[in-house]
Amino acid sequence: MVGKADERERERGRVAPRGSVAVGLLCTVVLAGVGFVAWELRGIAANRADGDPARGIYQQDPERADRTAAAVLDGIVREEPEQPTDGRAFADGGSVNWRRTGWQPSDPLEARPAPAEPAIGALFSPGSDGDPDHHCSAVVVHSPGGDLIATAAHCVYGGGFRTNLAFAPGYRDGVAPFGVWVPTRIDVDPRWTRDQDPDHDIAFVRLRRPGYPGQRLEDVTGAQTMGFGTELPAPARVVGYPNISEQPLECRNTLVPAGPTQVRLDCADVPNGSSGGPVLTDRSTLIGVIGGRDGGGDDETSYSVRFGDGVRALYERSTKP
Repeated sequence: MVGKADERERERGRVAPRGSVAVGLLCTVVLAGVGFVAWELRGIAANRADGDPARGIYQQDPERADRTAAAVLDGIVREEPEQPTDGRAFADGGSVNWRRTGWQPSDPLEARPAPAEPAIGALFSPGSDGDPDHHCSAVVVHSPGGDLIATAAHCVYGGGFRTNLAFAPGYRDGVAPFGVWVPTRIDVDPRWTRDQDPDHDIAFVRLRRPGYPGQRLEDVTGAQTMGFGTELPAPARVVGYPNISEQPLECRNTLVPAGPTQVRLDCADVPNGSSGGPVLTDRSTLIGVIGGRDGGGDDETSYSVRFGDGVRALYERSTKP
């Protein structure tokens, strides 16, 4: 599964992250011949860069990023512009207005299709890297530069920083209504680049839109506010893009601690591709992204790194030049 651990993988003693199938795919296709595996390995290597792993920073090459955007727009996604939004249309939780109806958990506790939201979108990685076209999810977060998204670290770094990333906020049915955006810089904790510590499975990515100099992501989509040290348990919802579907899913339940460094939300059928998707409470406050323990969870539970001082420090670093 992409980003979430499959029960069969658990039985075999392996955990596949919800946001990347490349490693598991290679293990499978090895039976199909060494030549195909070598081709797959070359595709992965061609879309990775060392960056600065000691600090957990990668400055994206602009020309490479522009090629990625062009590849996404060449038959994968089309732009059909919508009016810019300040995000208020979704400040009450997207498909459910919690303020009017009172918060209720999903019934049954299963992920269900949801309307696309401007500040939440799909992460694409075109090319022969072993992943589907969109392999993860991400969310726009408020920042001084108005150009920042949060996602899972395993969505952007594995054997090096991904160089073929593009973000489509509000994505649905092959349409990117708010454009296709590419990284200028990726920030992860060095403890992730060193040994993929699940307690540091979060990344912040600064973006720009090719062909639209000066346009700020947050001005187009609105943004969620970062929440640190949120008291738990708390009502929350998770949102993510299945990598085999062209619309988001969501599920609501109570977020609870899962030890001192992780949180969990029990909802079934949060699928592959949901890694990096937001965990939201108070209608517009981001308190987690799907990832962390077991690559983000299993068929019944989603995990996130707990947003404390470490995540705050990474966020603040990512907003500085």
